[in-house]
Amino acid sequence: MSGSPPRHDLRMPALALVAWGSALLALLAPRWTAVVVLVAVAGLGWRHRRRGRDVTTLVVWLACGAGVVASVLLRVDGVGSGPVADLARQRAVVEVSLVTTSDPVLRPGRFGDVVLVRARVEQVAGRGRAHTVRAPVLLLADRAWSRVALGSRVEASGRLGPPRSRDLAGVLSPRGPPEVTRRPGALLGGAAALRASVRDAVADRAPAPRALVPALVDGDDTAMPEEVAEDFRTAGLTHLLAVSGTNLTLVVGSLLLLARWAGVRARGLVVVGLLGVAGFVLLARTEPSVVRAAAMGVVGLLALGSHGRRQATRALGAAVFLLLLLDPWLALSAGFALSALATAGIVWLAPAWRDRMVGWVPRWVAEAVSVPLAAQLACTPLVAALSGQVSLVAVLANLLVAPAVGPATVLGLAGGVVGLLWPWLGAVVAAPAAWCAAWIVAVAGRAADLPSAAASWPTGTLGLTTLSLACLGATVLLGHVLARRTTSLVLAGLALVGLLVPLPSPGWPPHGWVMVACDVGQGDALVLRVGPGRALVVDAGPDPAPVDRCLHRLGVEEVPLVVLTHFHADHVDGLAGVLRGRRVGAVEVTGLDEPAGGAREVGRVARAEGVPVRRAAYAGTRRLGDLEWQVVAPAGPPPAASESPPNDASVVLLVRTRGVRLLLMGDEEEASQARLLRETGGIAADVLKVAHHGSASQDPDLVRATGARLAVVSVGADNDYGHPAPSLSLLLREAGMRVARTDRDGDVAVVVDPGGGGLGVVGSRG
Repeated sequence: MSGSPPRHDLRMPALALVAWGSALLALLAPRWTAVVVLVAVAGLGWRHRRRGRDVTTLVVWLACGAGVVASVLLRVDGVGSGPVADLARQRAVVEVSLVTTSDPVLRPGRFGDVVLVRARVEQVAGRGRAHTVRAPVLLLADRAWSRVALGSRVEASGRLGPPRSRDLAGVLSPRGPPEVTRRPGALLGGAAALRASVRDAVADRAPAPRALVPALVDGDDTAMPEEVAEDFRTAGLTHLLAVSGTNLTLVVGSLLLLARWAGVRARGLVVVGLLGVAGFVLLARTEPSVVRAAAMGVVGLLALGSHGRRQATRALGAAVFLLLLLDPWLALSAGFALSALATAGIVWLAPAWRDRMVGWVPRWVAEAVSVPLAAQLACTPLVAALSGQVSLVAVLANLLVAPAVGPATVLGLAGGVVGLLWPWLGAVVAAPAAWCAAWIVAVAGRAADLPSAAASWPTGTLGLTTLSLACLGATVLLGHVLARRTTSLVLAGLALVGLLVPLPSPGWPPHGWVMVACDVGQGDALVLRVGPGRALVVDAGPDPAPVDRCLHRLGVEEVPLVVLTHFHADHVDGLAGVLRGRRVGAVEVTGLDEPAGGAREVGRVARAEGVPVRRAAYAGTRRLGDLEWQVVAPAGPPPAASESPPNDASVVLLVRTRGVRLLLMGDEEEASQARLLRETGGIAADVLKVAHHGSASQDPDLVRATGARLAVVSVGADNDYGHPAPSLSLLLREAGMRVARTDRDGDVAVVVDPGGGGLGVVGSRG
């Protein structure tokens, strides 16, 4: 890279894009494609060289791209061709000695809770042979593994299976509890003790602040109530619940200030900063997301110094390249992309906007406005692509919480450090951190409750291109707007009014809608129109916020009845979102209280809102407004041989409205569907809500017997179950049904033409 750099030296950011593109090419395209592209670029460089042109920059880019491609190919070959990968392809039962490389994470599974742990297998024995290896695996274990600390050496046995991603050699399902043979070392043990001390320092506070302080300090959000996490997502504050560059900037920045106060200067500050970064990584865990956050935090620290914009620009490009070289799979990570975009926005946009605002507001106010505004604007297109919506309150919410984030983080860490020696004094030091966290939680809740907190946005090519161009135009215009006091205040006032007054959703809900399958991820939430502003709701999805937003978009203010088909979390955990701010008559449930935890949670949420819970009555026909419905299953308890009694106890509804019949299945397995067909002799319907999110466990005879013209599949994008199953998709096509899916179409509305009675379907994503 010869020659003097231009005023805005973009060569390092360009290098980052080259590295990113090379990683994507090597990960997603056939191997020969990456080699051909690199050879073509090398040929282009040679041609320019022969013409006497300076190709130094091109050669450096080519070398870096080749390095990333080589890293991908070597890692993929190393992970996918060793003994562990071979045994995984054979689904062999093995004995392993492994070291855990992540904290255990508890996740709901199809047949109960599952603990996910990443680990590095160092010895494996299977099929009569033993091997010494270093292979990354994912463990799907029971609750006994939730107590295994990061860095522990464990002996275990279980069955290996093939992974779904190329960064793993296999997936291990261990049998029995773990046998820990070596605890974590002193460094990891000390970090774990400090994390525990941070939690203990705020242990006597309210649940949400008690969970938020550790999340701000070290990313430990395991105790965060789900409804609060949903509020953070809606308000655009999710970055506070994960380790981000902001965490490192606050922690290491505070450490540097203390070092300056103690008289440390020059190279001593560099040493202190490096030690601070290393300590932060140990505290927050040496996982890819933490290392990424640390790198972006260092870029943020550079941006705070003299010549910060130029230094941070170069550092950002170098950080992205080095991270991709060390871990090429980050190129596929949405979190990595969001982190890089947010950092780029802060580095390139925020300083100029701040300088334009200082003419009429104090500098600290200008920075408080420009930093979240720049980060949010840079990330908006990608956030819309991932979530199908644009947060309209993110900038305001980030502005309101900005003064509290720093004290909550720094004082929470200080309380943990002091608490290692004097727990009572640690609690005193951390008390203001909890107060600040309570303010952040309150802002998130109020922002999420605003009528126009988030707006749906189409995720197609046209929609995302339009949004990207709008954001690009905003980056050009905002500098001129922010330089003028009157214009800025008027636009801020208009934005505030827009947030407080509900915005119309053009074309939604569609005219003549009778049912909407809400896009709630991997779960079910159906809305059946009773009349203007009134609807019957069947299931509530896995989270309160998505179903609440869906009902809000439909204008539903009264729900005479909620039917919960069964008690699995993906059908009932969103109940609080249905009840939030609406008049609800009653909740009807299945007769089998399994899983018991789900049944208890439904009762608790309903009692808190004063809503009665009763059993759904089998066979009787009921009417309400435009609806007439009948419970056609279950006629009795699930059979003793049932593989999943809660699924087979699902309530099945046959609904008639405006001349069409809708069969709404729950999560019945194939045997229960066959029994329903035998007991009823066949149920004719115009619309079939497919059972169990489109799993492979379907009774073909029942599906064909309905004679439905339209099939609706409520399923989450990129779910871990492979839903909808290819066999189900083939079955529906052969039955001549049109298929609508929430993962692809967003909210799915079944519409009836009031004139001719024609049946149609409209997706919120167009």
